[in-house]
Amino acid sequence: MAKENKGFDYLEYFLKYKEIIPEFDEFLEYLEEPHQQYFRINTLKVNEEREKLLLEILKNKGVVYEEIKEVPYFYRVVNNQEISLGNLEEYQLGLIHSMTLSSALPVIALDPKPEELILDLCAAPGGKSALIAMITQDRAVIVANDKRLDRLTALSANMKRLGVTSIIITHYRGELFPMGISFDKILVDAPCSGEGRYKVGSEGELLYQRGTGRSNLPSIQKGLLIRAFDLLKPGGILVYSTCTINPEENEAVVDYLLRKRKTELLDWPSPFPYTPGLTEWDSKPFHPNMIKTKRFYSHKIRAVSFYVALLKRVE
Repeated sequence: MAKENKGFDYLEYFLKYKEIIPEFDEFLEYLEEPHQQYFRINTLKVNEEREKLLLEILKNKGVVYEEIKEVPYFYRVVNNQEISLGNLEEYQLGLIHSMTLSSALPVIALDPKPEELILDLCAAPGGKSALIAMITQDRAVIVANDKRLDRLTALSANMKRLGVTSIIITHYRGELFPMGISFDKILVDAPCSGEGRYKVGSEGELLYQRGTGRSNLPSIQKGLLIRAFDLLKPGGILVYSTCTINPEENEAVVDYLLRKRKTELLDWPSPFPYTPGLTEWDSKPFHPNMIKTKRFYSHKIRAVSFYVALLKRVE
């Protein structure tokens, strides 16, 4: 975790979102809590019988956990500040994988199936691609793409560690991904400002994880979403997600696609509480079906804030 703007007035920063964040004071309080650790059992290496044994081993190593009943194979680390999951042998062997609970939400919305051709357009470091592989029993064909070579190294290492064999790794700028192959389903977990990961330090400084201060993010996100749509088969499914709260990177981007292409917003059953997407921001109206998109706030799900939109290419 890196520090930015020591002494920064985080209240003033987030005040612009006060009207769209439910229980705003509770949200601010949660910013001062450390990031919550979660892990999932990797069923590509651990069957149901061995899962119980694995959980007992983790318990004996001091990991206090509780099951997330809404999402199979996910667990919350109760003794959050006492354990580093990445240092465990079970992590190194690929028996478990550390990922925030909300990172599973775009994959749940995508609902991947065996035999489907699936593109993860901004895949590195690969947690969502690996979850897609696990859900499909490693029987889909998953193209995991990222533009940054250094991040592809981490993606490749994670796939090997987790025993994923259904992955094809590619290295393209997402908005320039080659045409010619049409996909059944595409995930665009877009680069974003990362506001959903922000935390506040003891001196009021703003802390963040993998955020970016680039001012042209919405234009990049729109380019990614347009290219992803054009790569879909007729009737294909597209999920757009970010870990930010900013409507300019969320609803405004999806609204742009709705105006440029023949696409339909779909609803999907969420396992966690959410707030419907915005139909207006800063006096700018969005498509009324934007309420089918979902905003997940950190203080409501005890994980990183996320935005998820599910779309279908109209034939």
